[in-house]
Amino acid sequence: MPQLDGGRTVFTLSAQHGVDRHAVVREGRLPRAARGSVTEGTDAVEAAVTAATARTLAIRPGAVVHLPRPMGGAPLAVRVTGVVEPVRPDGGYWAFEPVLRAPVRLVKEGPAPRPYWHGALLMAPDAAPVLRSASPDGEAYWRIAVDPAGLGADDTRALRTAVASVEDGPVRAELGEAFSPELFVETALDDVLLGVDRTLAGLDPVVAVAAFGVAGVAGVVLLMAGGLVAARRHDELALLRARGGSVAGVAGRLLGETAVPVLPAAAAGCALAFAAVPEGRALPSVWAAAAVAVVACGALPARAAFAHRRVRVHGGRADAGRAGRSRGRVVAELTALVLAVGAVAALRRDGAGGSGAGGSGAAATAGGGAGAGGVDLLASAAPLLVALIATLLLVRLLPLPLRLAARWAARRRGPVAFLALARAGRAGGGGALPLLALVAALTTAAFGGSVPAGVADARDRASLAAVGADARVDGDPLPEGAAGAVRRVAGVTDVAAVRRSYDLELRERDTGGVGAVTLLAVEAESYARLAARTGLGAFGADALRAPPGAGGSGVLPAVASPGVAALLGGDAVLVGPAEAPFTVRVAAVREVTPGAASGGEFLVVDAAGLPGGAARAPTTLLVSGSSLSGAALRAAAGAPGADAPEVALRAAVRAGFTDSPAQRGAELVYVAAVAAGAAYAAVALLLALVRAAPERVALLARLRTMGLTRRQGRGLLVVESLPLALAAAGGGVLAGWAAVALLGPGIDLTATALGGRSAAGVPGPVTPAADPWSLLLPAAAVVVLAVAASAAQAWAATGRTTTELRAGDTR
Repeated sequence: MPQLDGGRTVFTLSAQHGVDRHAVVREGRLPRAARGSVTEGTDAVEAAVTAATARTLAIRPGAVVHLPRPMGGAPLAVRVTGVVEPVRPDGGYWAFEPVLRAPVRLVKEGPAPRPYWHGALLMAPDAAPVLRSASPDGEAYWRIAVDPAGLGADDTRALRTAVASVEDGPVRAELGEAFSPELFVETALDDVLLGVDRTLAGLDPVVAVAAFGVAGVAGVVLLMAGGLVAARRHDELALLRARGGSVAGVAGRLLGETAVPVLPAAAAGCALAFAAVPEGRALPSVWAAAAVAVVACGALPARAAFAHRRVRVHGGRADAGRAGRSRGRVVAELTALVLAVGAVAALRRDGAGGSGAGGSGAAATAGGGAGAGGVDLLASAAPLLVALIATLLLVRLLPLPLRLAARWAARRRGPVAFLALARAGRAGGGGALPLLALVAALTTAAFGGSVPAGVADARDRASLAAVGADARVDGDPLPEGAAGAVRRVAGVTDVAAVRRSYDLELRERDTGGVGAVTLLAVEAESYARLAARTGLGAFGADALRAPPGAGGSGVLPAVASPGVAALLGGDAVLVGPAEAPFTVRVAAVREVTPGAASGGEFLVVDAAGLPGGAARAPTTLLVSGSSLSGAALRAAAGAPGADAPEVALRAAVRAGFTDSPAQRGAELVYVAAVAAGAAYAAVALLLALVRAAPERVALLARLRTMGLTRRQGRGLLVVESLPLALAAAGGGVLAGWAAVALLGPGIDLTATALGGRSAAGVPGPVTPAADPWSLLLPAAAVVVLAVAASAAQAWAATGRTTTELRAGDTR
């Protein structure tokens, strides 16, 4: 058996259950021991070793390992019967004690540290009694794994109570009485549950903003649907009122008629929700379905009751100018404005959770505020209120440019533009609800898209700050020629060699104010290219390049962190160890740099200018490229007989930020918000066009009798639909951008982007970022849909001229 300078190999004897389930036999067989056949005085037992242990310690099946007994007597003979390969080496079964899966190198203390091997022998569980004589430190243990498959967010409180009972509660007392008073219970599950609580508390306010946005848009669309039916049945309901029908009677009749299709549809929707997400919570789903049913049932009766509250001989003209003179409308608009300003101010000051910690601190304090609910309803409705204010401004301002455009069109040849703009400019206040639905839907889609964009940006920045490049290879030191070998790996485009030295000695300055300083000795050209490509404190290579022939005697230009720059000032300062000091002068100051911990203090110099004693082999390779393989980089940078270098891939680090189902769920909520916003915008537009269809078709028929051609008629319907679509698209884009700009600083996405990790290593805020696709694509789709629907409507109305011109038609 191979030995290191520290002497003979030592072994851990393990009689752990489950080796047959967690490993595959590669050679020989598993150890055996009949129940009761092994006692404390047994002289020979069987064991297996892992493939890594067999390879490192040169053990083959059939070998016998003799282990001395601490109390004297004959040594214990352990016959190796087989070699096994762990099925999941990183799983809890093998990772709790890493020596079980592979030998580790330990060091004996002394003036000259000497290494030795520490391996493991895997015995049969029924051979455990022999451990009493094999080691005085032997212990019995039970490792209990938690099955996460059946656990949800609602189970954390009960699980936390159960863990506390096992650690130091009634269950712990029962276990002590049943087994041993010295029973020791240790678990990190309570820390995991605390992290889950913090993550959920940080996610709840973020998800609430999306939920409020989608729910608000859905409510407006349901009101539009009720208004469409009320408009279609206006004459019927007016006749009922004229014949003595009461408002309550008419509303009750409509409520009963509406409930017939709505209640089964709401029940079916709730059932589909349970079928699609069986693990979801029941009560919120039932309440949501009930709310939809209430709004859908009440929209038509409420709209009809308001429109027919008085019996009228004829209807008045719903002109926008006259509607704008209502005092009640002014009061309502001012109230909405005050609410919107208050919501924006509350969100920017306290965050969506109302914790009072401000934007970036919401996640840090979320654990303390989770019990109080953690969601500010007014702040969560802020995007909807921004959309409402944008809609009110559009309704107030839109008629004026339309009428000015109509005057311009009146002086042009052709009736299409003038007729379309004149009708759009004289449209009544009834166009406010479709406009609100469209702007709110587009704002919801834009704000929903900004959250995944902000999350992706934060993960990109966090992974780049953690790794320093697309990949990082670490060794102490790396073998000669490692940089060249890594450059030849597939996918690698550039390599920057770095020598990292921690706790740099600033000989002429007191470092107490800045703490430990990391020295980065780099190759100026490649490192400057890396800094420019990653955006981590870009600078020109000339700012770092050592003077020709410096050789450690000249003054080296350096790039320093703000703390080190303030400490060194603008003078030439002697730094470095006593055996190889060198002089530096700060040439550039940067907050971050590749290869240094974010927020840490650093000093970057050109390795070519260091004295011979300091310019040693690089310890780090910062690799740029795409589709990089960690195994290929490790093989290229390694050396025969030496420990394999450590490789960190930026893609793997980034993927680690999405390991929580709650994070993925929150991201899916916002993706669904984008889709729902776009879909509701389409539905709102189609409802607006369907509501105006009878009047537009009748108008087209009358104009056809006055000489309007079919082509002009189609153009009229298309152009007439454009003002609403363009206004909604432009207003939605501006409202979405304003919502992101105004509300983004108050929404902390740390929990969504990084889970339970800290945002301290992320340069810049973790907040929503405007996404051009979610801003512009739904808006463009609204315009295209409006043109397509109007063209289809015009084509369908081509042959209906005689049908629309009926005698006695009062439209």
